[in-house]
Amino acid sequence: MRMRADAIIIGGGIIGVATAFYLAREKFGQILLLEKEPLLGAGATSKAAGGIRAQFSTRVNVEMSMLSEKVFTGFKEETGFDALYDKVGYMFLLQSDEEVIRFRASYEMQKSLGLDVAMLEPSEIAMRAPHVSLEGIQAAAFCDDDGLGDPHEFLTGYEKAARKLGVEFAFDTEVTGIDVKQGEVAGVRTNHGTISCPLVINCAGPHAGVVAEMVGADLPVVPVRRQIVTTGELDFVKPSFPMVVDVKTGLYCHKESQGMLLGWADKSVEPSFDVSLDPDYTDHILEIALERIPQLEQAEVGNEWTGLYEVTPDHHAIIGWEPSVNGMFHIAGFSGHGFMHAPAAGLLSAEIMSGKKPTLDISAVSPTRFGQGVMVEETNVI
Repeated sequence: MRMRADAIIIGGGIIGVATAFYLAREKFGQILLLEKEPLLGAGATSKAAGGIRAQFSTRVNVEMSMLSEKVFTGFKEETGFDALYDKVGYMFLLQSDEEVIRFRASYEMQKSLGLDVAMLEPSEIAMRAPHVSLEGIQAAAFCDDDGLGDPHEFLTGYEKAARKLGVEFAFDTEVTGIDVKQGEVAGVRTNHGTISCPLVINCAGPHAGVVAEMVGADLPVVPVRRQIVTTGELDFVKPSFPMVVDVKTGLYCHKESQGMLLGWADKSVEPSFDVSLDPDYTDHILEIALERIPQLEQAEVGNEWTGLYEVTPDHHAIIGWEPSVNGMFHIAGFSGHGFMHAPAAGLLSAEIMSGKKPTLDISAVSPTRFGQGVMVEETNVI
């Protein structure tokens, strides 16, 4: 492994690998990505549900999603490698008056930004998702341009493209410390030795807060366990079935292989790095799923797994320079939206680190916002 680099990226999930590609495309210099596992994407990326959407409640998240969806759609033109973006749409089922009012306000903002989003009546919901129970449902927010992607396919495409541009990858390489001299990053210590460098990019996902502590920084990113279950084959799940989110219960589901993927965010789970399976968690997912899609009564459990969200206090990512140490850049804290925001996050971060004006104004997700008290909460979090 080389002993010097112009930039070191910590973390081999899709955020880190996308950033490596875009930074290399800017001809930044010698870029080295460090991954503590034997393979890329072994952490949160491998556990992601694969949803891609632009239906958020804040401008910065909508704009980042729209940029990412543009990249996902033209991924081969962007990288030279194929990956499928299946635009089946995202449907948010709304029950209460409060939900309808909140999503209609978001709808107006999204439309003003050019997003092709619609508010659906129950009859229109039934046309797109005929097996979803409409009991209690007043309306739905729907966007045709949202959909599903395979995180592994996009990760692999970014990796191959980054390698072609000269990015180096080091596996089984755990970062044990970051050297800082006179307030500036000087190098990274690993289980295989020290690498000198002037720039460290923190793409460590749920571990981003731990990495930040290595330079004495307080990055408010905490790991929170989430759980997913898939079913066996179901003959009623058609190729056009959208991602469906029941806003009241928090249930989300989409087609997966020949069956369905079901998930739910248990808000009572305390932050930790625990990824053990909880059978009660799975049971609750199945219970609320049966209420919304009664035909799931015939389903068999196919697989189940846990993963970690990297959560921030306002459920927005943290992208930008660490204010306390020169040469430290954070790209973390996506609060469950890392896969879908990876293209935008990598592209915009590479522009900023290269000294360019970024394509989008992402000052709202700067690391400095917490100390300045200018946080705006993203409310449309699954």
